[in-house]
Amino acid sequence: MRAAVLGSPVAHSLSPVLHSAAYAALGLRDWSYGLFECDEEGLAPFLEGLDPADWAGLSLTMPLKRRAMELAVEVTDLATAVGGANTLVRRGSGWAAHNTDVEGIATALTEAGVAAPGSTVVLGAGATAASALAALRELGSAGPVTVLARDTARTREVTAAAERLGRPVEVAPLTEIDRHLDADLVVSTLPSGAADAHAERLAASRADLFDVIYAPWPTTAAEAVAARGGRVVGGFPMLLHQAVAQVRLMTGVEDVPVAAMRAAGEVELERRSAQAGV
Repeated sequence: MRAAVLGSPVAHSLSPVLHSAAYAALGLRDWSYGLFECDEEGLAPFLEGLDPADWAGLSLTMPLKRRAMELAVEVTDLATAVGGANTLVRRGSGWAAHNTDVEGIATALTEAGVAAPGSTVVLGAGATAASALAALRELGSAGPVTVLARDTARTREVTAAAERLGRPVEVAPLTEIDRHLDADLVVSTLPSGAADAHAERLAASRADLFDVIYAPWPTTAAEAVAARGGRVVGGFPMLLHQAVAQVRLMTGVEDVPVAAMRAAGEVELERRSAQAGV
């Protein structure tokens, strides 16, 4: 059986390492996991060209998460609520769209002891921000959530997701971050380095930090929060646990080898870090 990750850009993806480690640990010698560059226009023809007998599932990165829902014959309630799917699983003659990012975030936070925060600030308003809102709901957090966006005119999708999830949010400009940091948790979904400009403010707050960046790690913001004793969660645990959920969906195996996947991912990140330092 075959599976793969699709996206654009996608060359940096850790998914092949994580999924391949799971197959090896499970003894699935006839399973393989590939990587393909694919944009929104290319997704439909790519899916049409796959042999249903050979393909079990696909992992999806940006910009394919909404397009995948349009092409699926079945979409889970969670993916619909969030507004994006990062996983396609073969179901008969078509594909079922799932969102495992939510499980990845919720599990990563729980693993670090950050459960059901009373109040949360989310930096950024993209697809990951919407998944973070769903993860907070899964954790039972009923406290207020503020979304701080670099451009508040582009928050329509995350606010719509919040309404579908039953978790309305307050929206404010990221430039007003100083006014909103009296919170239990800050979730940064910003691109690499973008949260570092606010490291001193985050360090001066009482909030724990979940930063979705996994490389390079730790980020300046993460180091600042950790230095004052705050709990810090990085992007790798999220990536790991969303992949664990994907392996479960694609293979049908419930007891997924998390430790083997974690070890393989950490080794690969160390290799990349050393290579970048040369």
